[in-house]
Amino acid sequence: MFKKLKAVALGTALLIGLNGGAIAQDLKFFTIGTGGTAYTYYPVGGVIANAISKPPGSRPCEEGGSCGVDGLIASAVSSRGSVDNINAIMSGLRNSGFTQSDVAYWAYTGTGTMEGKEPAKDLRTIAALFEEHIHLIALADSNISSVADLKGKRVSLDEPGSGTYVDASLILEANGLSVKDVEAEELKGNAAAEALRNGKIDAYFVVAGYPAGSLVELASAAPIKLVPIDGKGVDALTSKYGFFSASNIPEGTYENIPATSTVAVGAQWVTNVKEDDELIYNITKALWNEKSRKLLDVGHAKGVAITAETALNGVGVPLHPGAERFYKEAGLLK
Repeated sequence: MFKKLKAVALGTALLIGLNGGAIAQDLKFFTIGTGGTAYTYYPVGGVIANAISKPPGSRPCEEGGSCGVDGLIASAVSSRGSVDNINAIMSGLRNSGFTQSDVAYWAYTGTGTMEGKEPAKDLRTIAALFEEHIHLIALADSNISSVADLKGKRVSLDEPGSGTYVDASLILEANGLSVKDVEAEELKGNAAAEALRNGKIDAYFVVAGYPAGSLVELASAAPIKLVPIDGKGVDALTSKYGFFSASNIPEGTYENIPATSTVAVGAQWVTNVKEDDELIYNITKALWNEKSRKLLDVGHAKGVAITAETALNGVGVPLHPGAERFYKEAGLLK
């Protein structure tokens, strides 16, 4: 009897081992570089990762299960932002990531703020996602009412490697200032908000799709204002860089803050051309199915703006062949 039980146990272990090996072979992990956890990239990345994932053993889509890519486990990874994500994609550290459209184009072409650096020729686009607005935040009782008023002030530009740092520098330049004209800090997210409340900085920049979580919390906890980014500075910026457009952050986006003029830039999902064509095709297809639509609509306030109809808007970096195939089949690209 003992020998029989031992044989059964051994056979079961072998079966589990074989099945485990088969499952392991079927698994595919896919990372999405996002941004700081306090802003918009990270939560949106989590929604998209959930939408495209379908681990082995999941219920079929038609039975209420995942409608993602068979065997795929996607994960949203916190990062320093646009530049950091592109560098990680090019080095093979991450499979994909979110980036501002201006940063993506400059990295791909080796121009603009990336002039002098080796072009990221293997960079490819999966989809344009949503508009990001440039926020300039100060305390409500401060004497900062324009970008020009930042001269000599303690201003956080976010971390180097973030798209915010790039765009904050360009906005200063368009208004006749430079990074050297302010006491520049490199704080991100909640750290910047806390420093503002404690009087350690006078203002800080954020580039994010509104409403940004940390700013919602800050506006409910302290009297703050959004400083307008407008006038000749915006004219100079938008005429020199076609990626930027004049736009507004609507009244009510943040507590007790009126509609504020600023500039916007597109957020895009990019990857490496070396990623498997069939995989990217299936990921793109999964992103735009009906169940993903529902997840996007309820997963984040910015999710409603992420649509297949706008997936090619402002794309300055070539599509990945897998994504291109999907958009052609869907009739969104000729």
